[in-house]
Amino acid sequence: MTPDPISLTVGAELSLSLDGQHLAGARRIALLAEIARAGSITQAAKAVGLSYKGAWNAIDDMANLAGEPLLERTVGGKGGGSTRLTPRGEALVRNFALIREEHTRFVDRLNRQARGLTVDCALMESIAMKTSARNQFAGTVHAVRGGAVNDEIELAIIGGLHIVATVTRESRNDLGLKRGVKAFALVKAASVLLMTDAQGVRLSARNQLAGTVSRVVAGAVNSEVVLALPGGGSVAAIITARSVKALGIRVGGAATAVFKASSVIVGVGA
Repeated sequence: MTPDPISLTVGAELSLSLDGQHLAGARRIALLAEIARAGSITQAAKAVGLSYKGAWNAIDDMANLAGEPLLERTVGGKGGGSTRLTPRGEALVRNFALIREEHTRFVDRLNRQARGLTVDCALMESIAMKTSARNQFAGTVHAVRGGAVNDEIELAIIGGLHIVATVTRESRNDLGLKRGVKAFALVKAASVLLMTDAQGVRLSARNQLAGTVSRVVAGAVNSEVVLALPGGGSVAAIITARSVKALGIRVGGAATAVFKASSVIVGVGA
């Protein structure tokens, strides 16, 4: 069963500032709106989760920045007095609501445009990552198998290929590795062996990626050999120049990259 794709959601909190000073956010405006509705600071503070003192501090801060009172209080009378917003306070609540409507529409437009960007965002994170490992494979955890000593993590990568890694149980839990989680695998080129005739050969190494030699960078002692993999991926190996000659490795030839599960480092985005 293929896991559902992770959706990318854009969110933003709206707040107002005057000359760089925070005037009001959603909670402060909600406080004013509740005062207008209930006619009581005590009830309004309780409704928005503020203490009575905290509510008054917020009201005083907003009034100081607005340059005029936002509340009017009447004392005594049959109802024991009441609190209501001044015209300036009412205008602040009304204008914030209008701005919030525009803000909501703007965020909605961003979310519509964000559909389908999840893969690209994950790609940009992978591109920005710096590591000494020559081979970096982005993928999704396809399977997790618990073991007596280590756990086995299987990643599905580009081209329908799979890479198997062994990690400690502690690392598996710390990284939150489970089916469907986005992760990446790192493999040093020096840990990759090459075979040019793998037919009929059985190996204990779990990872065997067959491809076509796309590049050979010759050196006096060692050479880098890059294999093009199905689906557009690639894997690089560092082998001796003597091995390149002995295996008959050449551009366009077939080869298989082999590496142990213990040679794979698994990571997840921060």
